[in-house]
Amino acid sequence: MAFACSALTEADVRGKTVIEAGALNVNGSVRPHVEALGPAKYIATDMRPGPGVDEVCPAEQLPVYWSNADLVISTEMLEHAADWKPGGVLVLTTRSAGFPLHGYPEDHWRFSVEAMGQILKAAGLVTERLEPDPDPQSPGVFARARKPAGWSWPEETDEAWGDVQVTRP
Repeated sequence: MAFACSALTEADVRGKTVIEAGALNVNGSVRPHVEALGPAKYIATDMRPGPGVDEVCPAEQLPVYWSNADLVISTEMLEHAADWKPGGVLVLTTRSAGFPLHGYPEDHWRFSVEAMGQILKAAGLVTERLEPDPDPQSPGVFARARKPAGWSWPEETDEAWGDVQVTRP
């Protein structure tokens, strides 16, 4: 949460539409910080109802929300999504190899900092921050990337992915 709060500025949020993907409040939320920055709209989505969730939305339906979003926040959700799509400014945190399985209800992926950098690059995003979780007991990746003007999904090529290895737990 500290990374997400430090990665988001008032200029990113004020007057914008913010979507939080995976907003079920299991162990805290960035929502109070983001709302204090003055978004025009904040929609917290998750695949199941619960604390902090405004709208129930399975991961495969998130692109419907993202198409109208200026900012997408994904904290500790990416490893649970079989597929995902960025948009606008993307701030995400996710887990790396060595972090235990935590199926809420599923757990698909582990990312290294290097792999996430390659994924963001291959997706055509501009990486603004990319760093490991500083807590050695919680191996993970923190990233902030921006969708550039004129963005379109890059063609899939072997060169785009290089030697990236993504770990399935």
